Amino acid sequence: MTGRRLHLVRHGEVHNPGRILYGRLPDFHLSEAGRQMADAAAAYIASLDRPVSLLRCSPLERTQESAAPFAERFGLTPELDERVIEPSNVFEGTQMHRALLNPLNWRHLRRPSRPSWGEPYLSIAQRMTAAMDDAWDAASDGDVVIVSHQAPIWVTHLHVAGLPYKHDPRSRRCALSSVTSFTYADGKWQEIGYAEPALTGDAVDVGAV
Repeated sequence: MTGRRLHLVRHGEVHNPGRILYGRLPDFHLSEAGRQMADAAAAYIASLDRPVSLLRCSPLERTQESAAPFAERFGLTPELDERVIEPSNVFEGTQMHRALLNPLNWRHLRRPSRPSWGEPYLSIAQRMTAAMDDAWDAASDGDVVIVSHQAPIWVTHLHVAGLPYKHDPRSRRCALSSVTSFTYADGKWQEIGYAEPALTGDAVDVGAV
């Protein structure tokens, strides 16, 4: 095996006909298409023909369900890690387009660089890299898969690349069931790859900010 890798995998499509910003709310599960996406992500990792010795995921239903195909393919038991959970945000439980029509909500958009609508980006980056560090140390004999969410994965990308955290959430390169891969060398994380193994053209992807 050439160099170990840590793969941050985003969950698949969620059944969300009301297009609610579900955030950390319970009882939002993968759609049938989302299950197929998760399986495609697991098949992609398996196609790399590399041993995977540790599987961790966020405690939310959609990430646990997205971790299931990895557990089956690699014979692993998923371990829950609160540090890779979706960030909190004030719009949780609403429809974003409706929330933004209310002038009382505009104050939450005053500092997009923080962001003012939820958990600070720096906090997300710190908890994600701490989780990555721990997983890396715990899996000295193979690759690591961590199933997480769009914002934490994208903020980790920005953090590792040394880029500003401020960004438009609509511009994130982090599709459903995408795989962002890293290695650890010379005392720091390095991003080494990004893949979108799942078909997501008609997917509903409006659950978080």
